[in-house]
Amino acid sequence: MKNIILTGDRPTGRLHLGHLVGSLLQRVEYQNNGDFEEMYIEIADAQATTDNAGNIQKVKENVIEVALDYLSCGIDPKKCTIFLQSEVPELSDLTFYYMNLVTMARLQRNPTVKQEIIYRGFENTIPVGFMTYPISQAADITGFDANIVPVGDDQLPMIEQTREIVRTFNRLYGETLVEPKAVLPKNEVCLRLPGTDGQAKMSKSIGNCIFLADTSEEVKKKVMGMYTDPNHIKIEDPGVTEGNPVFIYLSAFSKEKHYLEYFKNKETGEIEYHNLDELKAHYERGGLGDMKVKKFLYYVIEDVLTPIRERRHELEKDIPAVYQILFDGSDKARLKVQETLKRVKKAIGLDYRNDKEFINEIAKKYNN
Repeated sequence: MKNIILTGDRPTGRLHLGHLVGSLLQRVEYQNNGDFEEMYIEIADAQATTDNAGNIQKVKENVIEVALDYLSCGIDPKKCTIFLQSEVPELSDLTFYYMNLVTMARLQRNPTVKQEIIYRGFENTIPVGFMTYPISQAADITGFDANIVPVGDDQLPMIEQTREIVRTFNRLYGETLVEPKAVLPKNEVCLRLPGTDGQAKMSKSIGNCIFLADTSEEVKKKVMGMYTDPNHIKIEDPGVTEGNPVFIYLSAFSKEKHYLEYFKNKETGEIEYHNLDELKAHYERGGLGDMKVKKFLYYVIEDVLTPIRERRHELEKDIPAVYQILFDGSDKARLKVQETLKRVKKAIGLDYRNDKEFINEIAKKYNN
């Protein structure tokens, strides 16, 4: 069996640092390590319309934002297939067939769906399309025969629901679909990067994100305004690093080279802090101010974002070429899913054009 990856994002806004450490860097690693025969990255624009039906323009405009973020982070269309969900209508066909394998009660019990409903304030106004979100995701995964799906921990219930759909389908119609496995980020702190305000999750609507496309000035303003330990009022006060967004971000992004470069005394050559553990220890015992740590974090984030920002500026010079990458990828993706759909319809028994035995049986019935 081939090793195939399917992953992607909903184009409801620009991507941020949480996406970078939670999925984008891992995707670049996957595409370059040669362990996977095929890799598909989906911009789920059709799925994004389920809770943006009154603002399709928002979805359309963010497609290019996500595409630019992908490419500027190092995702290579020569090594993986980037496609638009709306350009692969066969995925909708698969979704429809899978709907018959899932009950409404099961969908309502899905923890991710329940949380999203609360987050979006749907209550009793839940769009039907949004409720079928897990089924649509199952169609995306199985449509490409993906056996590996990189996700954050909040998406684990979605993958489990896909696995249930696969098992039910294969039990009813024979071994047809591939059962996927979820893969979490290697760095535990990257599972869910908190917002700059200390909230549990980055949110575009709240405005507590550092976007990959932010300017240096925007990054500096956001970093300097980050939430830290509220009881660390004076520099000499002991501070708490656990749950402190500034130190969580440093854990996600800082490397040894950053400490050796930033904290090196230009006159003596001595290194003030060699690693994050030393920085944390000083903060926790007191004597280290928040502003000094934030300035270092800004230095680290700028080191990460500067090459991404530069690549993005080059890509922005030829937007039609970026769209062409999406169109070419969508054409390739569609061919793949068409084969899966044929297999699914044949397994179900709805492959009339190629089921001559059935047609002959019906003909005999009417001719006798």
